[in-house]
Amino acid sequence: MFHKNIKKKSDIQYKKIDLLVFPLKIKELESFHTYFEVRNGLQSLYEQNKIIGFIPTMGALHEGHLSLVREAQKECDYVIVSIFVNPTQFNNTQDLALYPRQEAKDIALLESIGTDFVFIPTVEVIYPPNYQAPSIDLIGLDTVMEGEFRPGHFQGVVNVVSRLFDIVQPTIAYFGRKDFQQVSIIKHITKTLNQSVTIREIDTIRNQDGLALSSRNARLSEQELKDAVIISKVLKQGIQWARKFTPQEVLEYMVSEFNKSKLKLEYIQIVHPETLKEITHWVPGATACIASYCGDVRLIDNMELIPSN
Repeated sequence: MFHKNIKKKSDIQYKKIDLLVFPLKIKELESFHTYFEVRNGLQSLYEQNKIIGFIPTMGALHEGHLSLVREAQKECDYVIVSIFVNPTQFNNTQDLALYPRQEAKDIALLESIGTDFVFIPTVEVIYPPNYQAPSIDLIGLDTVMEGEFRPGHFQGVVNVVSRLFDIVQPTIAYFGRKDFQQVSIIKHITKTLNQSVTIREIDTIRNQDGLALSSRNARLSEQELKDAVIISKVLKQGIQWARKFTPQEVLEYMVSEFNKSKLKLEYIQIVHPETLKEITHWVPGATACIASYCGDVRLIDNMELIPSN
């Protein structure tokens, strides 16, 4: 289980010269590519009951991912990051083909902040010939919002996350709140499968203009990056409106304001934080979720309109 009083022992030594402190790196990032490399590489850590933090990613890493690693480094003895573009969660083959891939840069970023391990599997490692997808009732969490517009997407999430957890056997797994619906589903499947991993949800990291960081942002032009800021602006305005109006009224105002922009709206919904169903009255943690297209790039974001506590 997760014990906050256990801190990661640093792999950095320090040498003091002329009153300045210089880090001396003494351990390189260790890479795994197969199931057996992961299990053999981490076996001694399992035996010593070390706290292993895990960040599953699809690569094209940015500060949002690195914030998850840094949070894990505060709470865990060792941190492992996976880089795997999961084909089973893409319902659009063109989107899969265009998804940014920058493995060398990703590894350099992870090394720069002292990550312990990286797992870079092939499709055959994650989905071997004998692979059987888990059958899990997602109790409707997968049929709204992203599930409605990306059929099959969340079954792909179930496949890859359950498989990665089986391989890595982490103590704690870290996810960004930007993927709000995905995090809800991951919490549900770990509970259903009785997996012992603790799920930690970390706040969305944004650029100086408020745009949520995303690997897909790399496909946006300079002008599109400016245009896309309307997403967070409308969400922030929703927080203000929620103090005065009903959920239905706030939704109408948000849609109207968003439609003044250059982006193409796919949906805005205000949902219950646990059931993900649209609400008719305010509840703690009520969250507004947006999906839209900026040019050909699909972007999602969300914000809590009513404080959860």
